[in-house]
Amino acid sequence: MSSHNHHHHAVSGRNLFITIVLNIIITLSQIIGGIFSGSLALLSDAMHNFSDVLTLLIAWLANRLAQKSSTQNRTFGYKRAEILATLFNASVLIVIGVFLIVEVFQKFYHPEAINSLYVIWLGVLSIVLNSVSVLLVKDDAHTNMNIKAAYLHLLTDVMTSVAVVGGGLLMYYYDLFWLDPLVSLLIALYLISASFKLVKESVSILMQFTPSSIDVQELIAMIKSLDAIDNVHHIHLWRLNDHDIHAEAHLDFTENVTLEKASQIIDILEEKLADTFGINHVIFQCEYNRDDNKAEIV
Repeated sequence: MSSHNHHHHAVSGRNLFITIVLNIIITLSQIIGGIFSGSLALLSDAMHNFSDVLTLLIAWLANRLAQKSSTQNRTFGYKRAEILATLFNASVLIVIGVFLIVEVFQKFYHPEAINSLYVIWLGVLSIVLNSVSVLLVKDDAHTNMNIKAAYLHLLTDVMTSVAVVGGGLLMYYYDLFWLDPLVSLLIALYLISASFKLVKESVSILMQFTPSSIDVQELIAMIKSLDAIDNVHHIHLWRLNDHDIHAEAHLDFTENVTLEKASQIIDILEEKLADTFGINHVIFQCEYNRDDNKAEIV
């Protein structure tokens, strides 16, 4: 017995493409400006923006793959393509963060004078273009983990660019050049912390861990609250992707009911599980007087 109630949110490929173009412009301008100004903070921001270009390209490709229909050879289609993309992108951000920290300490030991005007104006350009990018993908980020990873990249860029501009102004007026590596350090630490949660969540999906939103004992109690059900065992719960939560279990019936009656009971259970736990794909194995392992988790 099973139910299939899939609800997918269509992500705008056009908006993603626009954000890719905007981030290419930002990256190239900041690389050139970082070289001419001698600013590590500007080059760090450029590297961060370059990672955004990769992130958005992968997000766009993964989103296209995830929309492909299932086939006999791929019965789940490519629904986890976006989860793999999320894991890759978040991992790349952590690596970049560590790299920036190493560069920061080298800069602290060897401070250099910096042309702050490059830092200020290119930082402002990054703020403007990344703010536009954030607005373009904001709605999709609420319902799609892959787009959320890209959204976090872009939102981080806005905040780091604000820090870069602030540091540039202080360097311009007060010659506080030590602020440049300090801003880079703050960018790196934020990158690592913001990415770690996404890595953890995507790994939990790929490892088919029980969704954190579901209390297994509460689910068992709900199923056993039906008079027709004597026992529920061999329970498995997992997320296929952002939207689909799957559940399977063996049900022991109190009576040797007809197949029609069993189907009616399962219809009730499916509705309860969907409403309470958001489970939209259920597989129940119906049993009566069967001598098998009755452990809830096998």
